[in-house]
Amino acid sequence: MGTKNSVIKSKFISHGTLGSKDLAATRKFYEEFLGIEVMQTSKISLMTRLGGDHIYVVVQDKNMTEMPRLNHNGIDVESDEEVDRSHQAVLDGAEEWGLYNISDPVEQHGTYSFHFWDRDGNCWEILWNPKNGYNWIFEMGDLEGKGHWDPELRKSQL
Repeated sequence: MGTKNSVIKSKFISHGTLGSKDLAATRKFYEEFLGIEVMQTSKISLMTRLGGDHIYVVVQDKNMTEMPRLNHNGIDVESDEEVDRSHQAVLDGAEEWGLYNISDPVEQHGTYSFHFWDRDGNCWEILWNPKNGYNWIFEMGDLEGKGHWDPELRKSQL
């Protein structure tokens, strides 16, 4: 539930929106490469989900521009080794799937991860995170003056 004194009495973040230049190609990429569950909701939209109740609505936009890196989408995997395996799969599949700007895996903000963009211009981060994603940072409370870039954060989760 949202904070007690908020104006909006929020329950949970239910969805976000991604763009697609070609719904059929996007659906194939999400299902066959990323392993995301997809259903078509209209001639110009899909809904996707993976491992929880949060949904991404994917809307066709043939004039879509590239998503800034700071607005990326994270997909958690089970281990650092799986991040490395996924990185190699992205490199190997770059031409076939239209993937580009593929970074090297690095330790950052308490995780091990890399970023890349898909042919629609959406930015993705593949990362190892402890169980329940970034909730471990959230449970630490405000990190004023420290920030989630502190290299000691990752060590605390290993």
